[in-house]
Amino acid sequence: MPPIEVGSTSPLGAIQARFSRAGSTTGAATPSASAPSLSAWSESPTVDASTALDPGAVPIDLDRVALIRKAVENGTYPVIPTQIADAMIAAGVLLRSHHE
Repeated sequence: MPPIEVGSTSPLGAIQARFSRAGSTTGAATPSASAPSLSAWSESPTVDASTALDPGAVPIDLDRVALIRKAVENGTYPVIPTQIADAMIAAGVLLRSHHE
């Protein structure tokens, strides 16, 4: 099997391309006629993003958020420690069960 000869590099923007010519003994290869030209790569195609996985708008009730925010600011929002503790324990159980 004859050795593979690698020609000189020619810059193509951000990359370097190496062209080899089978049977070349000079060591200086030139790009083949079938290789794409730099101008063919300069025009990038456009890509249309699919909306198939788009979740849409976040379902936030802004009126409810404003009502809760005002109640917290006024000190009238009901804070029940046992409900908070139960929710924290339940969240911890759910997190542990998904990782096991």
